Amino acid sequence: MNNDKLFEDLAAAFPEPAGRTPASLQARLYTALVREQAASGPLAALGESKASGRGLCVFEELVHISPAGQKAQQAFYCSVCHARILAEHFDNPPIWWPNCPYAEFKKG
Repeated sequence: MNNDKLFEDLAAAFPEPAGRTPASLQARLYTALVREQAASGPLAALGESKASGRGLCVFEELVHISPAGQKAQQAFYCSVCHARILAEHFDNPPIWWPNCPYAEFKKG
């Protein structure tokens, strides 16, 4: 079966949610998914992420332009960022960093 058709059928089987998912829940899910991905193997290097079209936050950009090794280029810097903590606890956190995934959740 075509995967697109399968997912379309699954989506059609469930009604539209009444509202949007709270930003704090989106943030916690994002963190959990990235940590799970990191547990199964190294994350993409910052240069690879940037080359694929994903913008880097200010902290990731600093690491990217530094002479840091491959392991440092593959770290999940959001895990130590205050923006993640704020986003996981507030639905409208005071985060304004460009290219911060947690700032994007509150827009949506």
